[in-house]
Amino acid sequence: MATLLDIQELRTEFYTSAGTVRAVDRISYTVGEGETVAIVGESGCGKSVSALSVLRLIPNPPGKVVGGRILFAGRDLLTLSDAEIRSVRGGDIGMVFQEPMTSLNPVLTIGVQLTETLYVHRGMSQGQAEARAVELMGMVGISEPQRRLRQYPHHLSGGMRQRVMIALALACEPKLIIADEPTTALDVTIQAQILELMKQLTKQLGVALIVITHNLGVVARYADRVNVMYAGRIIESGSAAQIYHHPSHPYTLGLLASVPRMDQPRGQKLIPIQGQPPDLTRLDGGCPFRPRCRFAVDRCGFEYPPLESIEDGHFAACWEKSRLQRRAAS
Repeated sequence: MATLLDIQELRTEFYTSAGTVRAVDRISYTVGEGETVAIVGESGCGKSVSALSVLRLIPNPPGKVVGGRILFAGRDLLTLSDAEIRSVRGGDIGMVFQEPMTSLNPVLTIGVQLTETLYVHRGMSQGQAEARAVELMGMVGISEPQRRLRQYPHHLSGGMRQRVMIALALACEPKLIIADEPTTALDVTIQAQILELMKQLTKQLGVALIVITHNLGVVARYADRVNVMYAGRIIESGSAAQIYHHPSHPYTLGLLASVPRMDQPRGQKLIPIQGQPPDLTRLDGGCPFRPRCRFAVDRCGFEYPPLESIEDGHFAACWEKSRLQRRAAS
């Protein structure tokens, strides 16, 4: 599988009155053509910031990408001019944002918003753009697409608005789609429909997909590979099967233990991760997870563990990963 996106040592910081926030701290990962990669972690770990960094959508001030490379189809996106990166956004890379009601313009019709990107990126005439918009609406499962194009976002349900966002992301036949918590505001039934739709369309069209989520159920069903983030860094990476069956970082283990499972005895209590995420303005040289970790050793207090290989394609950043593997195996 050819590599489409190659992120190398990416660093993004925010400069605030409280200090410098290292929101993304030297993360590296790849996405292959047609591959689905999930980025998992709790709120504030840097998932969304890493995605916005790819498209250079970090607001400056207070934020800035301060280091690393983002190679997309061989080009470093961080070196492109403003005009060049605008041609990539919505063209080669589409994005489905977290909350469609704040991403869609409330005073413009759905049709205007869908056709605008086709005028800009594909130079289509009005007739061509409208025909493509109708095709896209039908592709994402919206009934009566011609009528819907004349409606405004507030006329549509949350699930339909999210389908419109997917249609926008697909409009210019991108090579990669980034979906930032695409089902957060939806009920469980609609979540499943949206996720099935995205998986089906990306497979059908051969589009690579990055799914940013805190929902481990999404990861199990839809992702090929998983990156687990904590305090701005990737602390474990591997295939979905490796992450679920052989978790090798205490945080990953904690995430899995806090999710209800159908194969567990009825009434079994969930085990929450104790404590709070760290203050990213006050990180020291040790592992940021150690105050919440029941496997922590003295070394964790002064030396950050590197992301090391455990098996083919599976990496973890933990000094006690061998102990965790033995525990998982038993």
